[in-house]
Amino acid sequence: MSAAATNVAVIGAGISGAVCASLLAARGVAVTLFDSGRGAGGRMAQRREVMDDGTELRFDHGAPYFTVSSDEVARVVSGWEARGLVAEWKAMFACFDREAGKFRDFDKEGTTKKYVGVPGMNSICKSLCLEDGVVARFGVTVGKMDWLQNGSSWSLTSLDGKDLGNFDYVVATDKNVASHKFSGLTGRPPPLDLSVFPNLSTMFQDIPVRPCFALMLAFSEPLAMVPVQGFSFYNSDSLSWAFCDSSKPGRVCLPPNRGSAFPAISIGGDDKCVWDKSMKLAVCGDFCTSPSVEGAVVSGMTGASKILGCLNFPSGL
Repeated sequence: MSAAATNVAVIGAGISGAVCASLLAARGVAVTLFDSGRGAGGRMAQRREVMDDGTELRFDHGAPYFTVSSDEVARVVSGWEARGLVAEWKAMFACFDREAGKFRDFDKEGTTKKYVGVPGMNSICKSLCLEDGVVARFGVTVGKMDWLQNGSSWSLTSLDGKDLGNFDYVVATDKNVASHKFSGLTGRPPPLDLSVFPNLSTMFQDIPVRPCFALMLAFSEPLAMVPVQGFSFYNSDSLSWAFCDSSKPGRVCLPPNRGSAFPAISIGGDDKCVWDKSMKLAVCGDFCTSPSVEGAVVSGMTGASKILGCLNFPSGL
């Protein structure tokens, strides 16, 4: 089957799904991306608030920034930087010791390059979802995934019963696609019935997460008493980090939520995604690698590579 004759459904428009969709589309694969939200971003989303006086506030209430350690991801990020989608956040960082009541480790916290989306963390996903060959359908929750044995393809149905089409491959980047947590949110069974796929059931289980809540604050004046633009907490059981969004590049006259949860385990192992070649299904996300933006990017790239390999493309992306 040629790339031009192949159509792929990607479930989830976070960074893993957006990267995977973009890489597949760049090779001529027709990609339809589904997301239940109003737009792209996932845990790289941005929240917009308008004050009574008309002042607009924007908060990166998911991932505040990301770092890169692998050459493979560095090449991708370099391309994003050339397109103006990301920029290095050159700010002062430190650690705040709650017991001592003071900042410390100024140099240690600032040694690694930190990247941010421009003008918001969700800008990367939004741009990738608009690329040629990607059809993004927001506000659509995939409620059922049926494997058509005779046609060797997938049939997807929305939560409200609408036919979403047939697809040669499916890439699922939502960790709840086979989880009972989906039932708790929707009152319906999860889209992927693991009883039909016993080879996946042992690997794709309910993934434990570490809850995370984001508090968004705006101040009328700069906080002169805080000597840094971002800091982690030491000796705190409840606080992890704090960042000043208005200090990021591309944020013009904007002061510094949906809180989400970070996976507590990785299910992808060395493969960096869950891949079933016979069922033409890839499961990608930071829960397959590491709880970070880079981990999600790597997993999305791996999922795209698995499908392109089946289409006889070279392994390199």
